[in-house]
Amino acid sequence: MYEVPLWLWAAFAATVLVSLAVDLLAHRTAHVIGFKEAATWSGLWVGLALIFAAVVFFVLGPTAGTEYTTAWLLEKSLSVDNLFVFAVIFGYFKVPRAYQHRVLFFGVIGALVFRGIFLSLGVAVVSRFTAVLFVFAAVLFYSTYKLLKEEEDTFDPGNSFAVRLLRRIIPVRDEYAGAKFFVKEAGKRVATPLLAVVAAIEAADLVFAVDSVPAVLAVSDDAFIVYTSNAFAILGLRALYFMLSGLLDRFHYLNVGLAVILSFIGVKLILQASHKLISPAIPEIPSPVSLAVIAAVLAVSIAASMRRPVPEASTPRDPTTDAERHEPDERPEDPPPRAP
Repeated sequence: MYEVPLWLWAAFAATVLVSLAVDLLAHRTAHVIGFKEAATWSGLWVGLALIFAAVVFFVLGPTAGTEYTTAWLLEKSLSVDNLFVFAVIFGYFKVPRAYQHRVLFFGVIGALVFRGIFLSLGVAVVSRFTAVLFVFAAVLFYSTYKLLKEEEDTFDPGNSFAVRLLRRIIPVRDEYAGAKFFVKEAGKRVATPLLAVVAAIEAADLVFAVDSVPAVLAVSDDAFIVYTSNAFAILGLRALYFMLSGLLDRFHYLNVGLAVILSFIGVKLILQASHKLISPAIPEIPSPVSLAVIAAVLAVSIAASMRRPVPEASTPRDPTTDAERHEPDERPEDPPPRAP
């Protein structure tokens, strides 16, 4: 555990709050986010995360800085799976692209809260029961198997627990009402499908936390390192989605790369637990080695995907194009589509 000064926690919290406020103000008017705008924002989020890495390096030392950078890159790579699910959810609910940023904004806020809870619990459990690292390793190996198996995903956003629970709590109308989450009908407040989309996004993030939390705890068991790295990876998720929207299927080797990363982290967890519980002679994998392996695997999988692209005939259509056919390009005030 590192001796993190209170001012560094305060600086982190202030950075996150200011970043969310600036992002919200910059996108207060619903509009379609194009590649150039998304790439600019993505660059800003990456730059902010790396600046914070430099601060951690100089304040807490090179080991902490390396652990933060490794954890951030790991979470950034694992978040790519989230992007595929976002595309499925938006396609299922036929969400106009002009309103997708608003959904993801609230999804990010929920993810920051839930990840904070899960990571705090994870750090507490690992600090008391080191043997749980073997369980975490098993979870990562199972996730590797799921990534590599060829069975088609049967994810159904409309049947997720969060969406079904929402429909029991409050009526959900069939039609969108601009970027609103609630409207009044016959004197009663009802939800719009946009709120159901937020519920589906949050449910998906809870599922992904099952892989994410054990993976990042393999890098560090310090609460500051694991939470700040997660937070900065999550903050840049929306911009990354809009930048890569329509291109996700081109990175067809990325799943293989993520599987390699997860299995590597699983081995790291086993060695880490064995070093503490069985014998100090059992070596651990240093953080600089982990950082190098994760960066190299990501680079190779992306390069391989670009070098050997999927044939056009076999490339699946991006489900978000269904939403684009129904949305007004620059006029979000036009009548929105019906949700299924």
